Amino acid sequence: MLKLALAISLVLAATPAFAMKMHSTDVATGESFAPQFVCADQGGKSISPQLSWSGAPAAAKSFALTMFDPDAPHGGFLHWAVVDIPATTTALAQNAGAAGASPGGGSAYPNGAGHANYDGPCPPAGPAHHYHLTVYAMPGPHAGIPPDTGPRGVTIWLEKHALASAEIVPVFGKE
Repeated sequence: MLKLALAISLVLAATPAFAMKMHSTDVATGESFAPQFVCADQGGKSISPQLSWSGAPAAAKSFALTMFDPDAPHGGFLHWAVVDIPATTTALAQNAGAAGASPGGGSAYPNGAGHANYDGPCPPAGPAHHYHLTVYAMPGPHAGIPPDTGPRGVTIWLEKHALASAEIVPVFGKE
């Protein structure tokens, strides 16, 4: 019995006090994007999905959000990046990533195509790609990404500096 109690206490000590989660009424892990969320070349409208999150650490001063396709050629493709979302914001409405928008009060960062907005999935023919929609709890009000950071570097920077993160990984592909 003592061994069981010790094992349970070790597991609890190693478990974070918070478990950040991401939610959506539009997308789910392992499920295919609905047509309106993909690019026009694939028959869609490039509308960003509704997203929300919970369980962020109390120390979070802002959030950042990305959508990254690691299956794209040349090491992946950043479809969307938003930084400096105020800590009081815990959801983005559908189409918050439209051109010229300030998603949740944050600032859109240039994606892999150089656009400061959401660009929906647009993979070449072949197996389905995985799209990591990730929210990051940041320790400061500004992400502090160096100005010369390229699109792939954005996700690396955020992963390195975030207090916590959560993601949903929908898929999309055209065989």
